[in-house]
Amino acid sequence: MPEFVLLTTVVFITLVMSVILGAVAYLILLERKISAWMQDRLGPNRIGLPLVPFSQSLGLGHAIVDGIKMLLKEDIIPKHVDKLFFIIAPSVSAATALLAFAVVPFGPSVAPPQPVPIWVTPNIEGKEALIDNAVATFQSQQSDYRSKTNFIIAPGLDIGFLFTFAITSLAAYGIVLGGWSSDNKYSLLGALRSSAQLISYEIPLGTAILAVVICVGSLNLERIVDYQVNHGWLVSVLPLGFILFLTSVFAECNRLPFDLPDAEQELVGGYHTEYSSLKFGLFFLGEYIHMITTSFMLAILFFGGWYFPGLQQLNGLPYFVAGFAVLFFKVFCFILLYMLVRWTLPRFRFDQLMGLAWQVLIPLGVINIIGVMIVQEFFSGNQLILLALSLLLILTTTGLVSVNHTLQSKATISRKLYLSRLRDLR
Repeated sequence: MPEFVLLTTVVFITLVMSVILGAVAYLILLERKISAWMQDRLGPNRIGLPLVPFSQSLGLGHAIVDGIKMLLKEDIIPKHVDKLFFIIAPSVSAATALLAFAVVPFGPSVAPPQPVPIWVTPNIEGKEALIDNAVATFQSQQSDYRSKTNFIIAPGLDIGFLFTFAITSLAAYGIVLGGWSSDNKYSLLGALRSSAQLISYEIPLGTAILAVVICVGSLNLERIVDYQVNHGWLVSVLPLGFILFLTSVFAECNRLPFDLPDAEQELVGGYHTEYSSLKFGLFFLGEYIHMITTSFMLAILFFGGWYFPGLQQLNGLPYFVAGFAVLFFKVFCFILLYMLVRWTLPRFRFDQLMGLAWQVLIPLGVINIIGVMIVQEFFSGNQLILLALSLLLILTTTGLVSVNHTLQSKATISRKLYLSRLRDLR
């Protein structure tokens, strides 16, 4: 763990928060533009930025104006709500989303040195000298690690993404508090749906992460990126883990087709029905920050983070610029996927949502972990065997789901024919 430098930490926190908050404003605009494109509309095109060509046709001023409008809206607190928790709930959602980004590398980084396993040193003559040499080597590596710039707020944290997902899971408390304190049946139903959904999909999310941990041998995100620099992107070895993780984060972020907690057609607005103005904006902010964080995690865990083949041949400023460009391009692609899926797939029913988690994703995740453990133990982590195992599980699951869907469709048709004939006989 590197030494804590207050100035560097404050600079990184300020930089990250400024970029994230600005990015959220323009990601909302981008989603409105993509929605308009997919629905054959023009989208926002009334407000531009001074001295910026084509800014009005692109609607670049809408992000700023919408933010100001959100701040100036009347803040209404209904009389029947529990005011303390009603006010706290949006802050919990936004704060947990921001805090989760603390251990996410947002640029080129170096893996911290592994700790010295003194407890397994053999009991032989000269053991003390071996320990002293190991400690001296570790301290030298630690000094070298501290001398390099790592673009991460809390570098060298061994628990790594375990911290990130522990914090992001706390966002459910904000949603549950908001729904319960609103004293509204639609809000309460949305909060209950959200808690059930988050708890269910954190299990396949965890199984996907455990497969990565077994392969890499570390929870530290910098080490995971370093492993992929030396062994290739993990998506080429664990495609099933990537699919499980991707599906689960859609549910964790309450994005379509898993946006059951705030289904407008069923629950008016879900858990945030009674919220307005800045409080509603904080819920919205937390959702978009969570989407950005999970996009970073997808890029780092399965696509090598800032790494791209040939990038290490660069030095100095071009190396850092290229690393930033590669990572942010990967993140942007995943954010774009979130937005495109919203207007591509219909919303699931709640029973379908739960069935997908408990009957498909969780069994697949457990089988995937067992398979990865066997390959790591008996085949030295052979990547071709891991890839073959993942592809076999994907194809088998696809076939079983297709057969089950066909059988259910035939059963439904037979039942309808039976009821039709029964009515005719009457």
